[in-house]
Amino acid sequence: MEIILANPRGFCAGVERAIAIVERALEKFGAPIYVRHEVVHNKFVCDDLRAKGAVFVEELDEVPAGSTVIFSAHGVSKAVREDAEARGLKVFDATCPLVTKVHVEVGKMRNQTREVVMIGHKGHPEVEGTMGQSQGGMYLVETVEDVALLQVTSPDSLSFVTQTTLSVDDATTVINALKQRFPDIQGPKKDDICYATQNRQDAVKALAEQCDLVIVVGSPNSSNSRRLREVAVARGIDAYLVDGPDEIDSSWLKGKSNIGISAGASAPEILVSRVVDRINSLTGAAVTQLQGVDEAVSFALPKELAS
Repeated sequence: MEIILANPRGFCAGVERAIAIVERALEKFGAPIYVRHEVVHNKFVCDDLRAKGAVFVEELDEVPAGSTVIFSAHGVSKAVREDAEARGLKVFDATCPLVTKVHVEVGKMRNQTREVVMIGHKGHPEVEGTMGQSQGGMYLVETVEDVALLQVTSPDSLSFVTQTTLSVDDATTVINALKQRFPDIQGPKKDDICYATQNRQDAVKALAEQCDLVIVVGSPNSSNSRRLREVAVARGIDAYLVDGPDEIDSSWLKGKSNIGISAGASAPEILVSRVVDRINSLTGAAVTQLQGVDEAVSFALPKELAS
C-alpha cells in the first residue's frame, strides 16, 4: 500500500493572510479581538485562534462598541461595512483579495446598469457578501435547473460572476447553460474561480488516476474542501472528507492499494501530517508526493499590521 500526497494542497495565500491578520491584531492590540464569522472555514484553525483570544461572532451587534473587529476571508456586504463604521468599530479586512476582485467586478457591472447573475451556493458567507455589493439587480443560481427557471429584467444587459471556491467543472456547466439561455450574457475578463481552488482540483484529478481511495482533509463547512471530495467521486473513486485523523474509519482502507491525500485551502499541513501518521499506523504504507504547480503567491497584510 502507498500513500500519495497531492500537490498543491492545504493553505492558499488568502487563508495565510487572513490567519496572519488575526494573529497580528492579537499581538498588537491584545485580546479580545472580534472576528465576524469564522475567519477561514477550518475548525482546527479557529479553535487555535480562539485559544489565543479571538472571539468569533456571527453579527456585528455581538461586538461591543469601540472594539476591534476583523472581517473574514469570505468578504462582507456593503451593509456590514456601513454598520461597522456607524458603530465606531476598528476594522481590519481579511477578505481574500480574489474575493475583493469579484466585489469590484459586481460594482463595475452595476455601474454600467447591467444585471448580474452570481453562480454560487446559497447561504455561503462569500455569496452573501458578494450579493450584498448591490441593493438590487442581482440573481443567484447554483445549478443548470436554476438557470432554466431564472427570470431577469434585462436579458440583453446581463453579466455573471462566480463564487471563488466552486468546482471548475460544475461552474463551466452552469456558465454554458447561462450562455445558451442568455446569448448576450457577459462574464468577467478573468475567471473568478481562484488559482488555489483550480490547482487543488487539478491535483486531485491527477491523484484519482493513481489511487483507489482519496481522503480530503478539511472541515465540512469548507466549500473548496467539499469540492475536492466531489472531484474524486466524479471520477469513480471512493473519497471522504475528514477534519482530522480521528475521523478515519479503518474499514475505508480495506482492499485499497493506493491512498491519495489532499487538503482544502483552509486546512493546515499539521492535520495532513496527522492523517498520514494515522493511516501509516494502520497500514504501514509508504508515502510519496505528486509533482504539482508551485504557487509563488502571497498577499500583503494591512499596513497597520505589517510592521
